[in-house]
Amino acid sequence: MRSVWWAVLIAIGGLPAAQAQQPASSELSRPAGLTIAPKLQLHDRLNDNDMSAFTVADKMETDEDGRIILTGSAEVRRNDAVVKGDYIDYDRATGQTRVRGNGLIMREGSIVRGSSLDFNVDKDSGEINDPNFWLGGTGGSGVASHADIFSKSRMRLTDVTYAGCPCPDPAWYISSPQVDLDFDENEGIARHGVLYFKNVPILYSPYLTFPVKKERKSGLLVPTYGTTSNSGFEFSLPYYFNLAPNYDATLTPRYLSKRGLMMGGQFRYLGRGYSGQLDGTYLPSDSKTGEKRWLFMAQHKQNLGGGFRAAFDVRRVSDDDYFRDFSSFGLAESTFNYLPSSARVSWSGLKYFSASLSAYKYQTLQDSTAGYYATPQYDKLPELYVRGARYNWGGFDLVSENYVTKFSMPFYTGRYSGPIFDKWRDTHRGPDGTRFSSYTTFAYPIVRAGWYVTPKVGLHMSQYNTDWYPGDLPRYAGFPHTQSRVLPIMSLDAGMTFERKTTLFGNNAIQTLEPRVYYLNVPYRDQSEIPVYDTSIASFNFAQAFSENIFSGGWDRIANANQVTIGLTSRWLDEESGFERLSLSAAQRLYFEDQKVALGAEKLRTNHKSDYLFGASAALTDTLNVRFDAQWNPDSKDRNRMSAGLRWNPQRLTSVSLAYRYERDPRLIADPMLVIDPENDRTREQVSLGGQWPLTRKLYAMGRFDYSLQEKRGTQSILGLEYKGECCWTARMVMQRYAVSKEDVNTALFFQLELAGLGSLGSDPMSLLRDRIIGYESVTPPTSEKTTFERYE
Repeated sequence: MRSVWWAVLIAIGGLPAAQAQQPASSELSRPAGLTIAPKLQLHDRLNDNDMSAFTVADKMETDEDGRIILTGSAEVRRNDAVVKGDYIDYDRATGQTRVRGNGLIMREGSIVRGSSLDFNVDKDSGEINDPNFWLGGTGGSGVASHADIFSKSRMRLTDVTYAGCPCPDPAWYISSPQVDLDFDENEGIARHGVLYFKNVPILYSPYLTFPVKKERKSGLLVPTYGTTSNSGFEFSLPYYFNLAPNYDATLTPRYLSKRGLMMGGQFRYLGRGYSGQLDGTYLPSDSKTGEKRWLFMAQHKQNLGGGFRAAFDVRRVSDDDYFRDFSSFGLAESTFNYLPSSARVSWSGLKYFSASLSAYKYQTLQDSTAGYYATPQYDKLPELYVRGARYNWGGFDLVSENYVTKFSMPFYTGRYSGPIFDKWRDTHRGPDGTRFSSYTTFAYPIVRAGWYVTPKVGLHMSQYNTDWYPGDLPRYAGFPHTQSRVLPIMSLDAGMTFERKTTLFGNNAIQTLEPRVYYLNVPYRDQSEIPVYDTSIASFNFAQAFSENIFSGGWDRIANANQVTIGLTSRWLDEESGFERLSLSAAQRLYFEDQKVALGAEKLRTNHKSDYLFGASAALTDTLNVRFDAQWNPDSKDRNRMSAGLRWNPQRLTSVSLAYRYERDPRLIADPMLVIDPENDRTREQVSLGGQWPLTRKLYAMGRFDYSLQEKRGTQSILGLEYKGECCWTARMVMQRYAVSKEDVNTALFFQLELAGLGSLGSDPMSLLRDRIIGYESVTPPTSEKTTFERYE
């Protein structure tokens, strides 16, 4: 009975079919032997003429002209639609259908009600008087005085009040004399629309668009407005372009009262075997500096096939102070010193071999108020890497890592110059050159229940071809152009694990005792005339204590070693779940010979014992966690590094975290007797307090405060308030004050009103700030997906 696939197709037509989630088994009562269908499914590929229809009514009549009349609780059903009414009159010859009294059309979870419906099922067109409608895809709803149906997916509403919020009393709605809905295009267009919030008009637009389905849609996103001390009043209004299913763009005009109008944009794309993103900003003339200011970033990843992959990541800004001037939020961005750019082609086409060819280039950003200039990092143009590895080859693990890297130190081309800077540049300029290195190791792990022993032997070979520029850099006069270095590296790593049953805080637990011994032997080689490209002194911690070199990076220095590291860890594990409740660790390195290899002019170690390392972490309760780490010098009785933290999370949207971090100037760690000018002391000591707390049932506070005990000033202060409305709206206020340089701070205050269902798709600049508060949780829970079966009858 083709007749009544009615109409209903009525424009609510294009909404996508979603799938209902399977209920938990505990919620079901079913006879033994029956199983739950994994999901409800729609037969969405059936032809219209193949669908069966049936009718229900108190009274049914037909005549010889092909008219069907249903009276009293009339229903016409197909598997894709339901039509109801007190009276249904269908003419099979013309396709004209009339529904009178309590008319209802339902399709894929969307419902239209009206006192009278006139629809032609052959032409997919008709009209409805006084329609009320509910959209299954978004939960949006509305009322109108009249609806004209043009096709399965297009309809026009007159004198409309629309709310994209599935609440009985929506907080916001759009009032318009005319609204066009196109479900295939996922677009609603309100002519001369007025946006009301709490019955107060807040926005008028002669042409206002909004989404009618969950899919992405072009349109305005959530605006953000506020003020900063660096840039004055700020207002940004992003516009999202849904260009295609696999690529989109966002254009963000950003007005800054002290600087001008900055345009920002983002383009994202995703294809079969590739993906990428472009970001940029442009300010043609900064009102403060008179300069062009811009940022450009581009990332791309490509699967080339045959085991080959390619990627590049380009990051550049117009000048040294870009992030300090234009970072509305975030201490991290404002203190960037280096912007890396890279390109890479990698290959992993064989079972035991892989390789890559890379290029790295850095932009160094200077801070004129810091009192010193950051030394530029070496560019690597290019770097070839080949790795071969085979594990458990007759019990042996064989690994060979090989590099060829060409290093070039870039010249600084930023805005700062002058005699002081020129002297600094000559002092810190380094040689260029090419480094060949190969490190091949053989290990024979012996692992048994409760213990392991791993002997390992390696051979590190390297060659340097160096341009010392003795004419420009006389301190390097006489250094050889070509040097080679061959060093054997031998180690033995062994450990055991003991267990016993015990109790902790009155609960059954399993305690472990895990001693570990690591012996390392590396002979001495004079390396004083080898250039230093990408190597630095590694921080002494638990991981480094069991490593092969006290230097990190590219092995431009390999320290001589005849030493043993002893470590001990004990854990308390919950007997039932295995959850770690408490962990205690300690380690120390014992030296059998003095240090002979230095990275620069630092003092060489002559003592026979390293600092002690201590570590502890505990889950005192299910909601309270603490941690502690320290590096302590037993000779000078000084702490060289220390960190501690506490986090309490008693319930959702409630957390408090407290952290302390101390790190002595590395020069004082190497030589405790060294006298350093307090102005140049690089010791860092900081306390951080952060958290989120409900002030009322709907109002939440969040914040973070960082204080530098060394500098005796706050480095970052954050205070935010979020108000969760009763339905579909959230208001935010966030204030931040943070140091952008040694002398300057930036204060920012921003507001945002988010109306769920009205262009809330897109990036939220405040989310970057909220991510910096440990334990933060969004006050807006994720909206449950509406399904085709949401209002199933």
